Amino acid sequence: MQDVDWEKDDPFEDQRDRVESPMRRLLFEYGRPYWIPVTVGLISSVFARALDLLPALMLAVAIDAIFGDAVFADQVPLVLLPEAWLPATASGQFWLVAIAIAASFAFGALFHWLRNWGFNAFSQEIQHDVRTATYDKMQRLDMEFFASKQTGEMMSVLSNDVNQLERFLNEGMNSATRLIVMVVGISGLLFWLNPQLALVSLAPVPFIAGFTYVFVKKIQPKYAAVRSSVGNVNSRLENNLGGISVIKSSNTEAYESDRVEDVSRKYYDTNWEAIWLRIRFFPALQLISGVGFVLTFAVGGYWIFTGSGPGPFTGTLQTGTFVAFILYTQQLVWPMAQFGQVINMYQRAAASSERIFGLMDEDGRIERDDGANALEVTEGAVEYDDVSFTYETYSGAQTASERDDSSGGSQDDHEDRIIDRISFDVDGGETVALVGPTGAGKSTVLKLLLRLYDVDEGAIRVDGQDVRDVSLSSLRQSMGYVGQESFLFYGTVEENITYGTFDASREEIVAAAKAAEAHEFIQNLPEGYDTMVGERGVKLSGGQRQRVAIARAVLKDPDILVLDEATSDVDTETEMLIQRSIDDLTEDRTTFAIAHRLSTIKDADQILVLEDGQIVERGSHTQLLENDGLYSHLWGVQAGEIDELPQEFIERAQRRQARTEVETDD
Repeated sequence: MQDVDWEKDDPFEDQRDRVESPMRRLLFEYGRPYWIPVTVGLISSVFARALDLLPALMLAVAIDAIFGDAVFADQVPLVLLPEAWLPATASGQFWLVAIAIAASFAFGALFHWLRNWGFNAFSQEIQHDVRTATYDKMQRLDMEFFASKQTGEMMSVLSNDVNQLERFLNEGMNSATRLIVMVVGISGLLFWLNPQLALVSLAPVPFIAGFTYVFVKKIQPKYAAVRSSVGNVNSRLENNLGGISVIKSSNTEAYESDRVEDVSRKYYDTNWEAIWLRIRFFPALQLISGVGFVLTFAVGGYWIFTGSGPGPFTGTLQTGTFVAFILYTQQLVWPMAQFGQVINMYQRAAASSERIFGLMDEDGRIERDDGANALEVTEGAVEYDDVSFTYETYSGAQTASERDDSSGGSQDDHEDRIIDRISFDVDGGETVALVGPTGAGKSTVLKLLLRLYDVDEGAIRVDGQDVRDVSLSSLRQSMGYVGQESFLFYGTVEENITYGTFDASREEIVAAAKAAEAHEFIQNLPEGYDTMVGERGVKLSGGQRQRVAIARAVLKDPDILVLDEATSDVDTETEMLIQRSIDDLTEDRTTFAIAHRLSTIKDADQILVLEDGQIVERGSHTQLLENDGLYSHLWGVQAGEIDELPQEFIERAQRRQARTEVETDD
């Protein structure tokens, strides 16, 4: 078994490279509707942090003016109280200081509450909108996008990356506001108290700014690598849990444990590089910040101790002022050290937002024109007009206009085409069967009708309307599709039958289940139609899941029915019963059916035999048997009339298989 290369580049690297100013886009595009809570958070944060600074200032006033010989009015900033309002007695001044400190704590608590409400409401609303918008965009992308991306990678974007945005918008912006207010506020107070000593206390600030700049340049690419490795881990775990039955039946638990350990180790190594840089940065940043505290204590203490400033410092320094400097410098150390945390969260959020917006900006090959006219099905006639298709066109990065410009060119190698210039007409109400060897292109033909992919050349029309010119929703609403894999959602049997027809009554549900030969086994389930089917319908057998999927299509009552081996997982007896119901269902609607068991489609109005993406035979069952071609030989093998296909058919199948393996390796 070929292992997956988990050391590949970020699967969203191409998308990330196209994103410009992701954080600005996040704030202006998704934050604008929630300007009220973020404004409340920002204003409240300013007031809350400013009130946090008041107790130390009032303590300095008390020490110097009430307990010392300084003039009280000179110690109280006029922004707090006008001089005329200041009490003249020491006791009055004491109680004023006490009341001011108490009020700062009380109002500070109120503003802290408003701050937390504002930032949390802002971040949670954006997180919700971004996650739902990303999912909505993701599910509208072409099938090729999902073929080239692991489920775990996409889950990582919807979960981990979106959560990183929420953390920055809440904790990061909260801390950034605190940092700005505390640094500006403390710096202003320090210069107001003593400009000379303030220069000493704030001396480390330029070094912190330069040190942080270097950190940002080094950490940014590491966080991008971490986001990618998280997606790889999720992909491996999702794949293994989804295939747990295969792992157990193959006795490969040890092998898969090694693979999980390997991808986890690669995540560990990638993440550790970022952690190693981070754990060196923060202590160094705190050490630089602490230098300011030590210098303040040494210079200020010597100033108080000797009564005169050391060296170039002049004037006197009050004891209360020195105490305030010590307290403010200590308060300054933590915000300055936290500056690295803010940058850290910002860089994580920036890396995540690049992946998110890169995905949102992904252009689908299929253009969804929501303003297009709705498909009007009158007879249900379908026409394939010289249709060609290759999956290679989906692996390129062409825009829609580039594809249009190049559509007139010829392909170098027609053998690469999955569908090669096929044409056929289906009258309304007819049943058309598509048969042929594996890899002939049968399923692709029908996926083009549903516009799961778009044709490269030619056109597909329903009642004369090109399927590319009508809205996708109306096109797919008019069709019922039952694929080879009968996917069931986690929920009840009834919820899975009504999926897409949510307003159906219980009587309609039961009638659809009976038509799909599912009613009897559903009644025997523990809770009947209310029985939980488990994730992906794991509690039901393959045949039961298939019958529920058929009931879903029956309930939809589509104009055109597409059955892609819809009875492949049921036994012969049940298949006969379902086929009888399908015959009744298809009697008055256009139906396309793919089947390997030719007995189920022998009564079709028209049978198309495909090989290597081309129609090599067409006609009724009787006509094709008389032609003695591929269909006749396939029928003979299944009916036991011949032991094996002629050598020419075997050789063609081997060449087709070899070509498929080469394309897969590429």
